[in-house]
Amino acid sequence: MTDAFRTALLGQVLLMSSLGLLWAQQDTSAPPDNTKINQRDRNQSEPTADQQKENPNDRDLAQQIRRALVKDKSLSSNAHNVKVIAQNGAVTLKGPVNSEQEKQAVEAKAAQIAGADKVKSEIQVAPNQ
Repeated sequence: MTDAFRTALLGQVLLMSSLGLLWAQQDTSAPPDNTKINQRDRNQSEPTADQQKENPNDRDLAQQIRRALVKDKSLSSNAHNVKVIAQNGAVTLKGPVNSEQEKQAVEAKAAQIAGADKVKSEIQVAPNQ
């Protein structure tokens, strides 16, 4: 084996060792625990997206709110993806948003379309946003 070959081989071994150490140091923390939210959504009295009514008025109401949210480009993708559940003219909003201001903006858009007394908000402000 030549000295140049040994040097190149040693360099590759060191590189592979370094990559292995970097991989081992990656954050392996557990994902956030959303057990409480999942339990809430299993409660039969809590509206979920699959309980969306199929009557034309509720579909139209949910569609109008969804369009208003998506049309507002100042909102984050979290706010654009808030669940809108319409049941008998009442609307439930669920999901995370990035700030208290965003939460208020989503709630205001829904209230403007459905009526303030017809909107129930279960929106949460996501931590660390």
